[in-house]
Amino acid sequence: NSTAEAINLTKHAKQAGADSALIVVPYYNKPTQLGLERHFLAIADQVDLPIFIYNIPSRSVVDMSIETMVKLSEHKNIIGVKDASNDVSRPQKLKVLLKDKKFFQFSGEDATQLGFLAHGGDGVISVTANIVPSLISEMHNNWNKGEIKTAMKIDEMLMPLHEALFSETSPGPVKFAASRLGLCSYELRLPLTNISKINENKISEVLSDLKINKY
Repeated sequence: NSTAEAINLTKHAKQAGADSALIVVPYYNKPTQLGLERHFLAIADQVDLPIFIYNIPSRSVVDMSIETMVKLSEHKNIIGVKDASNDVSRPQKLKVLLKDKKFFQFSGEDATQLGFLAHGGDGVISVTANIVPSLISEMHNNWNKGEIKTAMKIDEMLMPLHEALFSETSPGPVKFAASRLGLCSYELRLPLTNISKINENKISEVLSDLKINKY
């Protein structure tokens, strides 16, 4: 939530070999839309790296408006958004204002990603894909091929997993699920803690129902 620090970290990311940067809307200090605009422009001006806006009102408190995104899209380094507002109408609204300009729109909410695609979104930056990457990929491939019913069937099958992985604050649930599959250890840094036994059991049951086993 400090523009100077965000610039330094983005420069470091580029020097380390990053292809692009996902930059979250500043949290806690509740900037205005003008503040958001200037924050992202300052980073884009000082670091020649493709930037995705990460709009997540549930964690940042502020919600970047569509009008602000349109202004930011005019900068050559700001190329898209990960939108976790849970508003599936946003892709269409943004496209109308952008006209023919390409600006990538990725959903940041697994449970609504198919609705996001239906309203003109380009894809998802997914939590569930950490557990079932092939199924998320298959769902999107079917959607892009026009196999809508197949995509919907996969989404319906995955809905209990989407819900279980957000049963508590992320990334607690997904780390537990990933640890069950042997992908990582199950540990979180404070102030986050391991999830409740009730939710551990819920996730284990969903993994079992979907026949998701160790890799």
